[in-house]
Amino acid sequence: MNRFVSAGLAAVIALGLGAGAWAQEITIKFSHVVAPDTPKGKGAEKFKELAEKYTEGKVKVEVYPNSQLYKDKEELEALQLGAVQMLAPSLAKFGPLGVPDFEAFDLPYIFDGYEQLRKVTDGEVGKAMLAKLEDKGIRGLAYWDNGFKIMSANSPLLTPDDFLGLKMRIQSSKVLEAEMNALGAIPQVMAFSEVYQGLQTGVVDGTENPPSNMYTQKMHEVQKNATLSNHGYLGYAVIVNKDFWDGLPEDVRGQLEKAMAEATVYANGIAQEENEKALQAMKDAGTTEFHEMTDEEKAAWKEVLLPVHEQMASRIGADLIAQIKAATGAE
Repeated sequence: MNRFVSAGLAAVIALGLGAGAWAQEITIKFSHVVAPDTPKGKGAEKFKELAEKYTEGKVKVEVYPNSQLYKDKEELEALQLGAVQMLAPSLAKFGPLGVPDFEAFDLPYIFDGYEQLRKVTDGEVGKAMLAKLEDKGIRGLAYWDNGFKIMSANSPLLTPDDFLGLKMRIQSSKVLEAEMNALGAIPQVMAFSEVYQGLQTGVVDGTENPPSNMYTQKMHEVQKNATLSNHGYLGYAVIVNKDFWDGLPEDVRGQLEKAMAEATVYANGIAQEENEKALQAMKDAGTTEFHEMTDEEKAAWKEVLLPVHEQMASRIGADLIAQIKAATGAE
């Protein structure tokens, strides 16, 4: 904690120096927990490239992938205290922070593909959700896709009954906990950086991830089966320390906003392509058997999982869930 406090005090002192302090180069530490060759990793590098270009060297962006600086549970606190300036945590991370609204994105089968998703992330509902982070000392800048998740384990996962008793790794999310409980599995919260070892050693039996995460973390090497369920969405909010952001010169902040807008278009544009490539690469590796769901199988999964929406309404907000469904055109 001392390193966080020291860094936070340093950030506050720097912000208190006034506009003259910004004559020096501005450094943005952008920390994330996934590999550089994932959609998020490539998006971070694109932001670095554009930010340094548009600010003509006034800003230097240092990207730290693969939990080099902080693990899942540490990074938000580090951002709030100023030890890092920018993150792109998965949306599930904001529930434990006290903003459970974002757990709506974890609801199983809440989105039927990217078109419905965009109606929320690019619309008023998504903007209003980002605004709720302000009270936590966080400014939300953008939504970045990873993709739609698939289920994996060493045993086949064809029906809900196949999950009975399996220890399934999840992020810290009450919605994902309810999802696994609905399937009869045992949810196990585990840091993303520890999942491969957890699967390899049998601490957990399976997990859910978009193909790009599964492939870049080599989880296909320790998972014999996967089902292309596309049951849930995994996305990120690119966020920045609010005091740091508000303290930037207006022209620099505008240049960074331009860089972020373009990096967002880039990151979201490649997400689906990267997942398709990763899935094909894992199929080619031959270590995992991938199952395409039939309509009947998907209907059986939905019958078990859709009640999670109502179950989580008191936590997330029934009004918010209704707003999302109205925006997507879902019933």
